[in-house]
Amino acid sequence: MKTIKYAVAAIALSTLSFGAFAAEAVSATQAQNMNKIGVVSAEGASTLDGLEAKLAAKAEAAGASAYSITSANTNNKVSGTAVIYK
Repeated sequence: MKTIKYAVAAIALSTLSFGAFAAEAVSATQAQNMNKIGVVSAEGASTLDGLEAKLAAKAEAAGASAYSITSANTNNKVSGTAVIYK
């Protein structure tokens, strides 16, 4: 019974923390009303979706609530940059 309580509590906490801190992609128009707090870059992804996931993770780690991808390069491995906002 204790195990079930702990499992339910862990799932609830992880769901709440993911939703509270996840940075989301925004368009350039949406970004106009936000405060720019920096730029992040990522490299070594094998797909554009992988690049977006890496940029989102870096934006979240930097404390951003949103990001806007500004460049992507597919020279062998995918790399790119994103402006991050709060």
